[in-house]
Amino acid sequence: MFLKKSVNATMNYRAVIALCSLLLFGSLAQAQEILKEDVAEKPTETLSNQKRKIDGIIATVGDYIVLDSDIDKAFLEITVQGGSVKDITRCQMLGKLLEDKLYAHQAIQDSIIVTDAEVKGLMDQRLDYMLQQVGTMDKIVEYYKKGSVEEFRSYFFDILKEQKLSSEMRDKIVKDVEITPEEVRNFFKKIPKEELPQFGAEMEVAQIVIKPKVSQAEKQKVIDKLNEYKKEVEDGASFATKAVLYSQDKGSSSNGGYYKMNRKTAFVKEFKEVAFSLQEGEISAPFETDFGYHIIKVEKIKGQEVELRHILISPSVSEEALTEAKDRIAVIRNKIVSKEISFADAARTESDEKETRANGGTLINPNTQDTRFELTKMDPALYGQVSNLKDDEVSQPLLDVSEREEKSYKLITVTNRINEHTADYSQDYIKIKDLALKEKQIDAIGKWFDEKIKETYIKIIGEYRDCEYVNNWLKK
Repeated sequence: MFLKKSVNATMNYRAVIALCSLLLFGSLAQAQEILKEDVAEKPTETLSNQKRKIDGIIATVGDYIVLDSDIDKAFLEITVQGGSVKDITRCQMLGKLLEDKLYAHQAIQDSIIVTDAEVKGLMDQRLDYMLQQVGTMDKIVEYYKKGSVEEFRSYFFDILKEQKLSSEMRDKIVKDVEITPEEVRNFFKKIPKEELPQFGAEMEVAQIVIKPKVSQAEKQKVIDKLNEYKKEVEDGASFATKAVLYSQDKGSSSNGGYYKMNRKTAFVKEFKEVAFSLQEGEISAPFETDFGYHIIKVEKIKGQEVELRHILISPSVSEEALTEAKDRIAVIRNKIVSKEISFADAARTESDEKETRANGGTLINPNTQDTRFELTKMDPALYGQVSNLKDDEVSQPLLDVSEREEKSYKLITVTNRINEHTADYSQDYIKIKDLALKEKQIDAIGKWFDEKIKETYIKIIGEYRDCEYVNNWLKK
């Protein structure tokens, strides 16, 4: 693992802080060697400057091999995804590839299953992004030096499946790692005062949301349509095709409505209750959540996990209902401005948003699960709504359109502002806890690597044996 042993017992927090901001590889342990400060310069310079040899196997990890060209492809993948490779050496990149191979190899040994449907969903998401950057599929194929779209898809499918196996294995390693308040306190105490991290300016925000009322007639139209789809599937039609064509869940429709979940997966209560009440092959009756109306088909039940497909349709909202929602929220705003009621009490009694209502309308940062939003990392849309508000000022009614194109009106206010400051234990406990937990996860992954490297067949060939690796790949 890259971070393992790159910092000593009193300095691990540096790697953790760097890790929190690193986006290059996008997950906890994929960053590792790139943060290593003492990688040997001589072999990396030699490898990066000398004429490349004919492509061949340069390493073996269990059932996986690494080709010299795989290093070039890894650099290319980062570039395509918008990352920078200027500070990454070939030795470091090989170290990352070796880690990914060991994760994937051990995932198979541990019987971790990654379905083709999951990989296809990942591929669709990645290709959508790449097409936005490059323009056409032909350019992507040319960029990856493949002979056809089919050849590229086959190659990319294998790459993504291996990445998914690696990700599942990492998650398994760290999922049970927990941190106690005492460990958080000790983590903070060991950071030298002059090296405490700086946290940027932040604010806390609250909102009141009023959703337009949907008529019973519109609800019944959706229920009837879902029942129609259900009958067609029971008569032999493809549920996946129906989901692609009609589901309004953008997160799964392109993948045929597919999800894999367990009882801890972050789905709304109503959805999970229905999903876990069905048998394999069974299709639910239409049911309602805050997102709209669904039908679910369970495809597989494996222990505590369920693989399913679903179709989501939201009822239409009339212009009359939208106008009524705007008028209602204007009345609420007048009461707050005239001091008849506080913003927090109005949120508790009037807001239609369950997630914030009980907390007086206070928003939770989805990235940190804290109530604070760092200004430089705030969603641009939210920043635009609050940036000009003075303390305790209430916005005018704002029309809000969700990703599912559902319209509502909201009021928003800034409840607290925190200036840029040096980390403070009491004020920044949640951030410090997150850093301490990541350090503990890094340690758990490091121990896992020590153990698995010893018991796995690993071989590195040629000049790459001269690289200085953080992990003991050469088993010296």
